[in-house]
Amino acid sequence: MKHLLSIVLIALLLVSCKEEKKQNDAIATIDNEAKEQVQDITYDSFGKKITDKDALTAKRMAVHYENMTVGDSIDAKMIAKVDEVCQAKGCWMKLDLPNGEQVMVKFKDYGFFMPKDISGKEVVINGKAYVNEVPVDEQRHYAEDGGATPEDIAKITEPKKTYSFLADGVLLKTE
Repeated sequence: MKHLLSIVLIALLLVSCKEEKKQNDAIATIDNEAKEQVQDITYDSFGKKITDKDALTAKRMAVHYENMTVGDSIDAKMIAKVDEVCQAKGCWMKLDLPNGEQVMVKFKDYGFFMPKDISGKEVVINGKAYVNEVPVDEQRHYAEDGGATPEDIAKITEPKKTYSFLADGVLLKTE
């Protein structure tokens, strides 16, 4: 009887170890698939070499911007979709925030430009996020670069509080 009890306990132990191994194998498979998906993301790099590690989502960055006032700035890295790009040179871009706002992105020291055909694509930007007030003439200049009509440009009559970003590096997600 003692031997039978010992055999049953050993059998249960072996079965439970096998189940745990199956669970560990399943978890490892999921982890590997996730790593492969992350590794499959490729980027074109502009400016300073950066990575997408620790980039805030646009939703999270919007919260930071909402808590900032004119003159405030923070070092940041964020990931967002491009809404608009300067059609003259690619010297600025606007990124969408989920709260309906946009982030005006300029490039440090005018050191690099973005392709003009990247609207709707995802980017990772690194640099300094800040809030400022943009004068009328500067708003009109950006509207003209963005291809706005003369009528739309004429409607710009007051300074505007904007969410801005001075990027030292940008990653453009490739297809």
